[in-house]
Amino acid sequence: MAIRDRLKKVRTKKEIPTADFGPLGEPVNRSNPFYFGFLATAGGLLALVVMRSLAAASQTFVLIIIALFLAMGLNPAVEALRNRGLSRTRAVSVIFALVIIFVGLFAWLVIPPVVSQGAELINRAPSLLNDLKHNATIASLNDHYGIVDTLQEKLKSITGDGTLIVSAFGGVIGVGKTVLSGTFASLTVLVLTLYFLTSLPTMINLGIRLVPSTRRDRVSRLSNAIIARIGAFVGSQIVVSVLASIFVLILSMAIGLPSPFALAMIILVCGLIPLIGHFIGCSIVTVVALTQSVSAGVIAFVAYVLYVQIENYVITPKIMRKSLAVPGAVTIIAALLGSSLLGLVGALLAVPLAAGVILILEEVVFPRADNS
Repeated sequence: MAIRDRLKKVRTKKEIPTADFGPLGEPVNRSNPFYFGFLATAGGLLALVVMRSLAAASQTFVLIIIALFLAMGLNPAVEALRNRGLSRTRAVSVIFALVIIFVGLFAWLVIPPVVSQGAELINRAPSLLNDLKHNATIASLNDHYGIVDTLQEKLKSITGDGTLIVSAFGGVIGVGKTVLSGTFASLTVLVLTLYFLTSLPTMINLGIRLVPSTRRDRVSRLSNAIIARIGAFVGSQIVVSVLASIFVLILSMAIGLPSPFALAMIILVCGLIPLIGHFIGCSIVTVVALTQSVSAGVIAFVAYVLYVQIENYVITPKIMRKSLAVPGAVTIIAALLGSSLLGLVGALLAVPLAAGVILILEEVVFPRADNS
C-alpha cells in the first residue's frame, strides 16, 4: 500500500515547466569542406601546442626519467634488504643514506684536488707548451703549421686577465646560473628518486590495474622482470665503473699522479655515463698527468685508451650478457642508437630497454609465432 501511495503522489505532482528555446536545427553537415578544414586546422594547432609544451618541459621530463631510472636501479638493493626483514620504508632510508654518504664523500675527496690541479695546470700550461717544442716531430709540425704557437697565443688571450673560469661560463652571472641550475637539478633528481623508490610498488600496481583482469598476472610478472633487468643493468654498470676506477688508481700510483684516490672517484662517476663517460674520464686523467710531464700525459692517455678498448669489447659484453641476457652486439648498437636519438638519457635507457624488448619477444611474440 505504501508503494502505491508514493506512486500516486509522484503522478499527481506538478510538472516543472521548461523554457522553450525553439525547435532543433539541422545537424552539422560533416561533409562540408569548411567543417573538415576547421577540424584539420584545430587538430594541427592542438598538435603544435602540445609539441611546444613538451619541448618547453623537456628538461623536466629528462629529470623525471633519470630519477625513475635510478629508482628502478636501486630497487634490487631495497628488495634485498626487505628479504632480511626490513620494511620498505626502512630499506629505502638505508639505501638513500648510503647514496648521500657517497655523494658527500665524492665531493670531499674530489673538489679540493680538482681546484688545485686546475690552478696548477693553468700555471704550468705555458711551460708544457714550451716542452712540446723540444720534440723534433712536434717542432717540425709547429714550423710548418704553427700549432704550438697558436695554442700559446690562445692561452695568453684567455688567461691574461685571470678570468678563465668566469669567461668560460659567460661571466659572473653565467657562473651563478650554472651553479644554481646544477644544484637545483641534483636536488630535484634526489628527491624524485626518493619518492619513486618509496612508491614504486604502488606505481606498478596502479599501472597494472589498467590491464584487463585476465592478463594482470602475466603483465605483472613481465613488468617486474623488466624492472629487475633495469636494476641488473645499473648493478652491472656500477661493477664496470668500479673496475675502471681501480685501473685508474693503479695507473695513477704507477706513474706518480697526484690525488690518485680522487681521480679514481671521478672515474667511478664518469664510468656510469654511457659512451661519453670514458671520454670525459680520459680527458681528466690526461690533463692531470700533463701537469707532471708530457711523457706522463702520453703514457696516461695511451694506457687509458687501451683499457677502454678492453672494457668495450671484453668486459662490458660479458657482464651484460650474464646479467641482462643481451648479446654484446645488441648492447653496443642499442647504446649508439639511444645516444643518437635522445643523447645522454637515450644512452642510459637504451640497454635496459633492449633487454625488456628481448624479454617480451621471448615470452610473448615468439610463443605466439611458434603456436600459430
